[in-house]
Amino acid sequence: MEFLDLKKSWSISLKKIPPILLLAFILISILLISLPTFSSNSRPIRPVSTYSIVAFDKETGELGVAVQSHWFSVGSMVPWAESGVGAVATQSFVDPSYGALGLKLMKAGKTAEE
Repeated sequence: MEFLDLKKSWSISLKKIPPILLLAFILISILLISLPTFSSNSRPIRPVSTYSIVAFDKETGELGVAVQSHWFSVGSMVPWAESGVGAVATQSFVDPSYGALGLKLMKAGKTAEE
């Protein structure tokens, strides 16, 4: 029984392929592998947006602040609120002093522009 020498048959077949076709095959393969696969039913694996919202209801006096991000545990650092004063949402690279400072300025009667 004779065994097929895969190394020899592979090298022979590569020699028969024009280099430009081999290069095209490699480039197309890399492109297809790197493209994201989406279907009409696909959803992102994680949230694709970061946002904060601060809301005040004039009729009830209720105040709320919320944040959504792909970073874990931002809820303990971004939203700041104080009854009778207002609410602040700090974002990007969170500096906890901004929330406390924002509430302090609102308590002193400063406007958003100031």
